Amino acid sequence: MLLLRTLLPVALALAAGAILARLFDDQVAAWWLAGSFGIYALYHAAYLARLHHWAALPRQRQLPLGSGPWSTILDRLSRHARQENESQAELLTELERIHSAVDQLPDGLVVLDRYDHVEWSNDAAQELHGIFGRHRPIHHFIRQPEFVAFLEKSDFSKPIVLSLPNRPGRVFELRMHQTGDALKLLITRDITDHAKLDAMRRDFVANVSHEIRTPVTVIGGFAETLLDLDLPAEQRRDYLTTILKQSQTMQRLVEDLLMLSSLENSSAPPAEEVIDMPAMVRALTVEARTISQGRHTIEHWIDSEQRVRAAPLEVESAIRNLITNAIRYTPDGGRIMLVWTVRGEEGWISVRDTGIGIAAEHLPRLTERFYRVERSRSRESGGTGLGLAIVKHIMQRHRGRLDIQSEAGKGSTFSLRLPLDRLAPPAAPGAESHEDPAPVNASAP
Repeated sequence: MLLLRTLLPVALALAAGAILARLFDDQVAAWWLAGSFGIYALYHAAYLARLHHWAALPRQRQLPLGSGPWSTILDRLSRHARQENESQAELLTELERIHSAVDQLPDGLVVLDRYDHVEWSNDAAQELHGIFGRHRPIHHFIRQPEFVAFLEKSDFSKPIVLSLPNRPGRVFELRMHQTGDALKLLITRDITDHAKLDAMRRDFVANVSHEIRTPVTVIGGFAETLLDLDLPAEQRRDYLTTILKQSQTMQRLVEDLLMLSSLENSSAPPAEEVIDMPAMVRALTVEARTISQGRHTIEHWIDSEQRVRAAPLEVESAIRNLITNAIRYTPDGGRIMLVWTVRGEEGWISVRDTGIGIAAEHLPRLTERFYRVERSRSRESGGTGLGLAIVKHIMQRHRGRLDIQSEAGKGSTFSLRLPLDRLAPPAAPGAESHEDPAPVNASAP
């Protein structure tokens, strides 16, 4: 159809020329044909020029309107251009959505060309590395020698780990991925927390190994001696007593490790009961006197008859850990006090001692696993280095906290602080009472 519409004017001009040649002469017909084809050529040349003008900047100019055969051509071009514009608009919208989503990622993403120049980067990468603009070498923004060597080596099988000048105290992993079209994707990820966890795991394994090595060595050495030598009965008994003591040390360590692991990994809330806290404090005072064997003055002071909603075994374990520590680090003749009181909107279970105390620089780290102020003294006293870590996790499970007040040479006070919603009213009058097994101070310590 388009071909017929294009050739129709030519056919009409030829027919008119033939008629003019018959009516007049060949010269008139020749002039007619020359003029007709000239106008026809100018007509098409004008449309070609307009089309060329549009094609130079198709996104900024409108297609010209056409007539005759050009109407069909330009209509089709207009339809295709409109469809192309709609497709590009959809792609741009989708690309903006992808960029917006990628900009929300905490990891820095940078696309590099074959020459390691920046093609694109997300907000995180721009903030971490100070990237701006495009087509700039990436080493202009990441100037650490380790990264420059990483680029030059071109072995991207393993990431590199480094710190960034504008993020002091943080550790980052930089990983490079190559694509099939010679582009590279650089990913920057903050691994500070992972690095800390890895360090904690390494320290944990090292500490456990160190704590177990001594009793195992002692047990092995004395066992070999007992097997190889014919010793007097009294000496054999001493060796067996030492073996038993060291095995008990390892047993306490294993039990503390299991309990700490259970507390850290348990997602279930503690099995709560209403605890008669005054009765528990009295009972633990008696137990503490038994452990001390008269080497210390151990008393309690009860300022409230309110009870507590908590897991009895966990709270008892936490208090017992504090009492045991107080006995270990209080010299003979010292004084230890167990206190139950309500202050404001919190219940306080405190263990006070007149022991050796703790210097201020050690207080923030006391609840770390295996942290010891004096390693040799702690090991001699039989501690595992896990007691306060267990106490801290028990309090976290009960939405409470461990408060530590201490001064070197002047004793310490360790307090379990329970929130208001953990407190329960006293037992009703006439309910079964717990006899005080020991004298109670008449005044607050």
